[in-house]
Parts: sequence; structure tokens; C-alpha cells
Amino acid sequence: MRIMAFDYGTKRIGIAVTDPMQIIATALTTVHPLEFWDFLSTYLAKEQVSTFVIGKPLQLDGTASESAHHVVGFVRKLRQIYPKIAVVEIDERFTSKMASQTIAQSGLKKRKRQEKGLVDTVSATIILQTYLASNA
Repeated sequence: MRIMAFDYGTKRIGIAVTDPMQIIATALTTVHPLEFWDFLSTYLAKEQVSTFVIGKPLQLDGTASESAHHVVGFVRKLRQIYPKIAVVEIDERFTSKMASQTIAQSGLKKRKRQEKGLVDTVSATIILQTYLASNA
């Protein structure tokens, strides 16, 4: 079974998954929020997922950020539609910044580095790696 992570945004949702042995986190894709539920349904018809990991947007002092209410609704809907899949929220502070730094150091061509969805998928991958490391 895989673990799936989401970097939720109102314009894009970055998605990452593990391999079936839950060892390696890999960027999967970026999906528009309006297309997300169809995408997830199709994905889950083909792959078994044991856990959803969602980045929880917090401010530096640990309080909820302005975008946190969007994530609350997203998590509620995930739990409602997929009650048998565990949902875990983890602190996502600095993941976008880390993702941007990782992309900048990656050696990708400038045009590829500027793709907006790339930061979201890399952020989702960092969220998933953080979760895997915390459970190692």
C-alpha cells in the first residue's frame, strides 16, 4: 500500500506518493482543485493507499495561517469520502521555500524551474518525506 501526500492550494494541489513498500517519496502531479476528486477516485481505483498526509499551513508562531481554513474543509471531505484511509496532518512550514531551493539547485533549465506546479509537487514530496522520516 502507498502513502499519498498533498500540498493543498486554492489554485493547485501538489501530489506525491510512496512506492508500495512506503520507502521512497516521489512527486506525482499537480491537479486543479476542481479536478482533484475525480483524479483521486481514478487513482484509488488502480492503487491501494493506506494513508493521506496533508500539509497543515502554520505561521512561524505555530498558529493557523490564513489559508488553514481551506485545508480544514479539504481534510473534512477526505475523511468523509474515504473513511477507511487514515488522514494525517503535518506542519508544512518552509516546504515551499525548501521546494524552491531544491528546484533552483536541481540543474533544471530555467523554463522548467519556472513552472508553477513544480513547486507544489516538490512541496508535496517534502511533506511526504518529512512524514516518512518521522515514522522511521
